[in-house]
Amino acid sequence: MDRHFDADADRAQVFEILAPPVQTLPLVLASPHSGSLYPPEFLAAAKLDGFALRKSEDSFVDEIFLAAPLLGAPLIRALFPRAFLDANREAFELDPEMFADALPAYVNTRSPRVAAGLGTIAKVVANGEEIYRGKLRFADALGRVNRFYHPYHAALKRLVDQTRHRFGYCVLIDCHSMPSGGAPGEGPSARSKVDFVLGDCYGSSCLPQLIETAERTLRDQGFVVNRNTPYAGGFTTRHYGRPRMGIHALQIEINRALYMDERAISRKPYIEDLADHMERLVDVLSKVGVPKAD
Repeated sequence: MDRHFDADADRAQVFEILAPPVQTLPLVLASPHSGSLYPPEFLAAAKLDGFALRKSEDSFVDEIFLAAPLLGAPLIRALFPRAFLDANREAFELDPEMFADALPAYVNTRSPRVAAGLGTIAKVVANGEEIYRGKLRFADALGRVNRFYHPYHAALKRLVDQTRHRFGYCVLIDCHSMPSGGAPGEGPSARSKVDFVLGDCYGSSCLPQLIETAERTLRDQGFVVNRNTPYAGGFTTRHYGRPRMGIHALQIEINRALYMDERAISRKPYIEDLADHMERLVDVLSKVGVPKAD
């Protein structure tokens, strides 16, 4: 890793917002899993080396969507890594077996994400290897949530609310990547043949025209696209997507084999072409006729 975490830094180390001088599009883009600032105390507690931990990152996804601010839409990206804290979960989806002390009653210990080892504090990285040497304390989880999770979502909510106020509605695009071979707990997958998975929580998180337009635009560019399988949308899509309130959330998963060497965690030359395709997608989605909220 060539980036380090400053334990004394303020929230500038938690997230970054890339915003146009004036927002001209009713879109907000988010990249919650592309962060690579690893706290030293986390690295000390992990039994995996830094390279192995990076397998959980949505590496370079923020770069793929960097045209959004140039087009007129803000992009927020988490700087902390997913293996440390997953911002695309409820605040407290935790596996009790990972902790030395009892968890409070409000903790969600039974979600499918927890069962797969991929809760708010993950048990495993993308290839299924366990992260920690020993048990954690709940106070550590609480500290991570208060310092990283809540500030990230507070900033994202502000962007969404400001956009809805300015334009009468907001389209939130939550940007992710997926391992070409599948994630822990998924079983055999034909993912290698799918370039994109679009998730709208089975039609509940955004206007149908938005996912239809996204699918058509990607297919017209030569990509193979699935809807809601195997990813229908994570916490961000479910939580923010309120079409009746003028907030439409769409999750986009990109097959990592398209743009990166997954073993070396390095960019492929095609990443520049893919970024051009995503610029086109953002532009097209910004022009969908979305009704304004009452």
